[in-house]
Amino acid sequence: MCELKTSSIKKLLAIFIWLSTVAAPLSFVNVINCQDIVVVVDDYNQQIHNPAVLPLVTQLVYSRISNLTSLLSQEIGHRSSFCVKDPETEWNQAFNFSSNLDFLSSCIQKTKGDVTKRLCTAAEMRFYFNSFFESPRRANFLKPNKNCNLTSWVSGCEPGWACSVGSQQQVDLQNSKEIPARTASCQACCEGFFCPQGLTCMIPCPLGSYCPLARLNETTGVCEPYLYQLPPNQPNHTCGGANIWADFSSSNEIFCSAGSYCPTTTKRVPCSSGHYCRTGSTSEKRCFKLSSCNSKTATQNLHAYGIMLIAALSTLLLIIYNFSDQVLAIRERRVAESREAAARSARKTANARQRWQFAKDAAKKHASGLQAQLSRTFSRNTKLASHSGKPQISDQEASETNIEFLPADSITSCPVPSSAGPNEIREEPRNLRQMIENDPDNDKNFNVGSEERSLKQKMPKEKLLNTHTQIFKYAYTQLEKEKAQQQENRNLTFSGVIRMTINREHRKRPLIEISFKDLTLTLKSKRKHILRCVTGKIKPGRITAVMGPSGAGKTTFLSALAGKAHGCTATGLILINGKNESIHPYKKIIGFVPQDDIVHGNLTVEENLWFSAQCRLSSNLSKPDKVLVVERVIEFLGLQSVRNSLVGTVEKRGISGGQRKRVNVGLEMVMEPSLLILDEPTSGLDSASSQHLLRALRREALEAVNICMVVHQPSYALFKMFDDLILLAKGGLTVYHGSVKKVEEYFASLGINIPERINPPDHFIDILEGIAVPGGNSGVSYKELPIRWMLYNNYPIPSDMQQISVSNFDVSPQRVNTANEQTFAGELWQDVKHGVELQSEKIRLNYYSKSKELSNRKTPGVFKQYKYFLIRVGKQRLREASIQAIDYLILLLAGVCLGLLTKASEQTFGAAGYTYTIIAVSLLCKIAALRSFSLDKIQYWRERDSGMSSLAYFLSKDTIDHFNTVIKPLVYLSMFYFLTNPRSSFTDNYIVLLCLVYCVTGIAYALAMLFEPGAAQLWSVLLPVVLTLIATKQKDSNFLKSIANVCYSKWALQAFVIANAERYHGVWLITRCGSLKESGYNLHDWNLCILILICMGMISRVVAFLHMVTFQRK
Repeated sequence: MCELKTSSIKKLLAIFIWLSTVAAPLSFVNVINCQDIVVVVDDYNQQIHNPAVLPLVTQLVYSRISNLTSLLSQEIGHRSSFCVKDPETEWNQAFNFSSNLDFLSSCIQKTKGDVTKRLCTAAEMRFYFNSFFESPRRANFLKPNKNCNLTSWVSGCEPGWACSVGSQQQVDLQNSKEIPARTASCQACCEGFFCPQGLTCMIPCPLGSYCPLARLNETTGVCEPYLYQLPPNQPNHTCGGANIWADFSSSNEIFCSAGSYCPTTTKRVPCSSGHYCRTGSTSEKRCFKLSSCNSKTATQNLHAYGIMLIAALSTLLLIIYNFSDQVLAIRERRVAESREAAARSARKTANARQRWQFAKDAAKKHASGLQAQLSRTFSRNTKLASHSGKPQISDQEASETNIEFLPADSITSCPVPSSAGPNEIREEPRNLRQMIENDPDNDKNFNVGSEERSLKQKMPKEKLLNTHTQIFKYAYTQLEKEKAQQQENRNLTFSGVIRMTINREHRKRPLIEISFKDLTLTLKSKRKHILRCVTGKIKPGRITAVMGPSGAGKTTFLSALAGKAHGCTATGLILINGKNESIHPYKKIIGFVPQDDIVHGNLTVEENLWFSAQCRLSSNLSKPDKVLVVERVIEFLGLQSVRNSLVGTVEKRGISGGQRKRVNVGLEMVMEPSLLILDEPTSGLDSASSQHLLRALRREALEAVNICMVVHQPSYALFKMFDDLILLAKGGLTVYHGSVKKVEEYFASLGINIPERINPPDHFIDILEGIAVPGGNSGVSYKELPIRWMLYNNYPIPSDMQQISVSNFDVSPQRVNTANEQTFAGELWQDVKHGVELQSEKIRLNYYSKSKELSNRKTPGVFKQYKYFLIRVGKQRLREASIQAIDYLILLLAGVCLGLLTKASEQTFGAAGYTYTIIAVSLLCKIAALRSFSLDKIQYWRERDSGMSSLAYFLSKDTIDHFNTVIKPLVYLSMFYFLTNPRSSFTDNYIVLLCLVYCVTGIAYALAMLFEPGAAQLWSVLLPVVLTLIATKQKDSNFLKSIANVCYSKWALQAFVIANAERYHGVWLITRCGSLKESGYNLHDWNLCILILICMGMISRVVAFLHMVTFQRK
């Protein structure tokens, strides 16, 4: 409590000094009594023009204002927590006038010390600010109150004017419950204050505003710079001060104009050169280096930074792509040089070994001849010594002639007399031969295999063969040895067969023999037989050809053997090695070559084969052995000349069609299968290419591989290379199954002979097609051939076929139970039911039929395969650098166009520009991300059916696409951000756009899996537009709000707007709260928006992956 003493000015000054030093800084503590301050100002209003007294009174009044604004900040901050993070800080940035109180001193002088009676109390300020929450659109109109209503409307109720309470009435500014009666001594509002229409008090203008006294424009009758007019019939009424503080659209006249800054609410200063001043600035900001800022500019020109960022990104991308390409090219060149050097060395060693073998054989032959000659001489001398006469000579010559044809070992093993001389003569050639055979230097320079075996025993192969040169030398040495062995195998003796049999170095594959009995497949949807009563066996080490006319069920038969016949009802038995079990447990050692050439066109021949070998060969197999397998397949298939050539696609020419077909087969050969099934591998190939392929398969058959393949009209030479033949008629009925050598004999027994100069397989197909008529007097029709085969083998004939005469039997695909014709609704129901059953069967096969692995082959795990997939996808992306560059260029142009066409709106904090950004970035990134999975679906299906990891495939694609996720926001923002120049930081915009790209990329994955490429592209265009329209539409119902909450565009737009809105302070406080309230955004939800975008991206990826592994089985 301060006690007022009016007898001495000195005591008064002492009190004011104490108040200014102690009471004024305590903004939140009620140090002095309100009535005392009023008494001070009222009793000494004559002293306010005194320079010594005015600052003290100003500090005293400001302490009152600080206490009032602090009280209101807590209440308003609690009610508007959605738009205010820290109420104390926000209110301090709006009403902290401590740096300059000139406007308050001027008002004290103008009102002659009556300023405290004209200030709005807490109740009046609450009444004013509550109007924004109740009706944001009607900030210019207040509800009637105690002072301004229909019966009482004083001059102070007009805009820009205020009144005082009575001279004897005291005002408690902190009274928040009752509005005081304030109708006396009305006058214009002070500078730096605003007086709303409908209130008779003054409120300080917030920082960042410019509130001078208005001047009447005689022409328009408007009080400028404000927009209110003088009341009619009041000639003494003049223009007052500011009349409103609301959002930017309603009160932009009090905002400090762009290009100027307002250090106080009564002073406006133009921005100097080298600085920029945004709307509502309290100080000028220095422009960045390299940016151009003229005087009175609102924003700095950051185009140079955008150009620098684009240049840096372009340089970085060029370095990455060129450096990676160069590294890959150099690596491939060095590998090729190592391979060629190893091949030359292996060939040189093999030739030297061959020459040494020839010399060794010649020496052995010469030694044997010398030994025989000495034996003959010794025998002749012995006979001459014991007998004499000419007849003995003829006998000796005859015996000599007989001896020349005997083996050397039989000669040397003959008994001889025990004399010393002959024994010495006889032992010399034997020692000479042993010397040649047991020469310690034998193959000294060429015995690479023995050296490798000795080294293998000393240390592991991975430690020994760790360079490309060593690995390739090992591989090509083994290949040359295999060639030499094949040359020897052409003239194998009995001892050679035994030696090959007991060779321990030769790796043996597991044997798979498939037997089938009465195998019948019926389509579930149409109830038609596509394969019927097929009985037989395919054996290891033999090549079985499946032939027949179109519609005979050849591909269906192979699919049934491989366990891929979906949508069919199967009856009969399929035995694996004599056991009635599924083929799926042997999936890792079964190779299936599809009819179409499903290979990766943007990889080289060697890369395709090497990837398949890495993922499908045993993980226990060392890298040198894997290289050996790949090199062997390349050598056998004749792909050496194109091993480093891209396979090619439809758009980009690569290797020839025949070479592509061989690569398609090689993908299965490199995994060393025990069962190899091929669907028309020779279709589209000429005779020479087909024979080359069959020779490679014949080498596989020598490894006890069971090979079964569908062929169409092979040449006679090609036909003779098969071991067995399965001939099917239309309807999937067997006509012949047995050895190729006996097929003509069987048909001859039916009276069907092959005409001269006619290829037998062509003639068989023509007969089964009904084109050619069986010759001779057989009287056999092509429709009778399946029955003849069943009778020939004593197979049971189905009952429906027994009732029909042989001559009239129709072998076309037959419908089961055709007597009961169904209605359209019934057929529709059956189709729907069949579709559901087919999908459930796929799900069951994918998830619930995981039987125990019986192949005993442990392939690489998920992490190893992820590494291999990552390397492969990385190479593919590097070879698609031109497509990536086009994506970046389009995104850059989108940023330029939107940056130039859209201007950042201060009222909505740039929401319009950010809306277009979300649509553009979503659309472009989705279409680009569709390529990741849409173009490789067929390759994925093949790899997945072969046992490769779907998870590794998906994660590798997603990991490589993260590069675009990181780079694309930078490309877009390099133009858009520096052209629009929002208040939010570049980092905030980048984080939001990064999460947005991550989210829409995941959605694109799901679209690529759910739809065909054309439909997926259409959805990618529609979704961003539709979801953004829903997110920006006024939510009048809870249903629309619920839909908007699942739209990713809503959360992305909210994050953009929040990041920008929190940079608006002071005079922008009401604008920020009004805009966020209207949009339904919360300033505290920025982290939530980022988290939701990331979660949506992850959920969409999970959906895409589950759909990929569940419903995309073909």
